[in-house]
Order: sequence, then structure tokens, then C-alpha cells
Amino acid sequence: MEKIWNELYKKASEALGNIKISEYIEAGSVAAAIESQNGNIYVGVCLDTACSLGVCAERNAVFNIITNKEYKVKRILVLDSNNKLLIPCGVCREFFAQLMPNNYQDIEIMVDLEKEEAIRMGELLPNVWFK
Repeated sequence: MEKIWNELYKKASEALGNIKISEYIEAGSVAAAIESQNGNIYVGVCLDTACSLGVCAERNAVFNIITNKEYKVKRILVLDSNNKLLIPCGVCREFFAQLMPNNYQDIEIMVDLEKEEAIRMGELLPNVWFK
């Protein structure tokens, strides 16, 4: 397996942690580590709010990428609080498609570290509404 997947797993795992921010917001039950096209790793955690205005860990990680003036995603690894791998939800898939409309399909997503199995975003979202 490529070393980068282990690095992404380690970074996502380190970011996990159920944090109660207020009586209305909790964070960290899901963490994502994303490798940018430039080879940098960015991490984000989910924010769960009482009024449903939270954000997924994947998009939070992308906000970090954009804050650092990068715009392309190469690989994604997402963990829940039990260190179980997840795949991006529909909202996140749409977000990645709009972020990288010409090549979102190529983003790799780790689905099974033991079997070294990754899929591409195009398998999860083969068609988009805007093309």
C-alpha cells in the first residue's frame, strides 16, 4: 500500500475526538484527512449542530485546503469515532464535483485499509446535474 494512505489514516485518527463546544454544537466524531494535488495533507472534523447547520469533516478539510490557496484534491480518507472508514455523503460528493468539475471523478477514496482497496469519486457520483 502507498505510504500516503497510512499518513492520512494517522492524521485523521489524531483529529478524532468527541468535543462538546456548547449545548448546541459538538465536533470531532468524524475526521477526514485529504491529500491535495501538491501532496500536502489537510484535516477536518465534523461539526454537528442542533439546528442542522453543521458541516462534514470532508468539507471542513477542504476549507483548510482552500485557506492554504490550494484547490485540487487527490485522496480522501474518512474515519468515524470507532476508527471505521467511511465514504463521503451525497452532499460532500456534490461539493467535490463542483470544486473540481473537470476531474472530480479521479479523487481516490480509501474504503478498506486491510485489503488496500480504494475507489474513485466517479464510482460514487458517475453523473452530475451540471454537465
